[in-house]
Amino acid sequence: MKKPRYGPLILAIIIFLALLFTPGSVQHALISNKKVNQAATSLDPNMFQGIALQQKAMDDKKYLPIYGSSELLRLDPFHPSNYFKVNPDGFTPFLVGRGGMQSLVHFLNFASMSNDLKNRKIVFILSPQWFAQQGLDRKHFDPNFSKLQAYDFVFNKNIDPSLKKRAARRLLQFKFIRKDKNLAYLLKGIGYSNQTNKLKLLGEKAYGEFDYRVLMWRDTIKSFSVHPHHPNVDPSLKNLSWKQLRHRGDLMGEKDSTSNTYGINNHYWKKIKPKYSHLKGYRKHERYYHSPEYGDLQLVLDLLKEKHAKAMFISVPENGRWYDYAGVPKKTRQYYYARVRKQVEKAGFPVADFSSHEYDKYFLKDTMHLGWKGWVYVDQAIKKFYDSPNGKL
Repeated sequence: MKKPRYGPLILAIIIFLALLFTPGSVQHALISNKKVNQAATSLDPNMFQGIALQQKAMDDKKYLPIYGSSELLRLDPFHPSNYFKVNPDGFTPFLVGRGGMQSLVHFLNFASMSNDLKNRKIVFILSPQWFAQQGLDRKHFDPNFSKLQAYDFVFNKNIDPSLKKRAARRLLQFKFIRKDKNLAYLLKGIGYSNQTNKLKLLGEKAYGEFDYRVLMWRDTIKSFSVHPHHPNVDPSLKNLSWKQLRHRGDLMGEKDSTSNTYGINNHYWKKIKPKYSHLKGYRKHERYYHSPEYGDLQLVLDLLKEKHAKAMFISVPENGRWYDYAGVPKKTRQYYYARVRKQVEKAGFPVADFSSHEYDKYFLKDTMHLGWKGWVYVDQAIKKFYDSPNGKL
């Protein structure tokens, strides 16, 4: 009877562990510059929830990261990714955002980039809808949550302990995170260290480190499958003045929203029209006075300030005509605009505040998303910010 041969199995285990604990710099090197360039307009969740592609982009100063949510998907010719292809200014927008990606999601993202944020120019687009009374809910957080980034946050020793404590306690407010026993215990060790067993915490860290390494390799492999959106460029926008561009935005908006008086594009209005009469006042109870989102935004601001990032925040207005019809009081909206601007400026960052454009037709493409002329104003603000040596407006 032949004796079992364990040599190949042992060799396979050794190779697996060697790969698993290969330094991140090796995984970093596996990702080509071409793949990073494709990722810039991919709007791919694998990239958002990963680290590898974003870190590689951070290493290349030609990329200007733009963080936001669903407005980034509105890729008309005036969108920064398309406009700056026609009128290059020395940078390529790198888009990070989709629906439901609010401040807490971006905080974890920034935490995983924390060593690369110093003096890095970035753009962050704020949406009023984030600041509803409930704030970020599971419906929007769960599909955008990155366990990899959460582990990176846990093991990151270069973030102020008091900031880590606040963030860990906030994350533990979500039931779906508490259900992950390992991650929850590690977060509890940061947020409530007096309530954890040191020996158990040591064991959970060892397991978490292993899981973290597996997720890092998975992220690297998934990075190879990221593909860009097809560009929607309009060569006729080349060398036009900002005034001319705004006029072009007006013309395009007028052409694309002939079915209604709210400046909402026809395709979107087609969804609203059947229930239009029932929507009058449907958001009359909506308020922006008290929301966990202000605290989540403060986490972002404190981290960016700690890491000496050069960030510009963009305050997007709501569609005034539509929100009047929907019943959201104007004073509620004005409260939000003023509060969020004060909060960001207090942290030392500039704000491109477009709240005065609530009733500016074709500034938004629908009830809440930038489009047409709105992107022209944003392009102008981005160019001014990028060209400024100190990252000021």
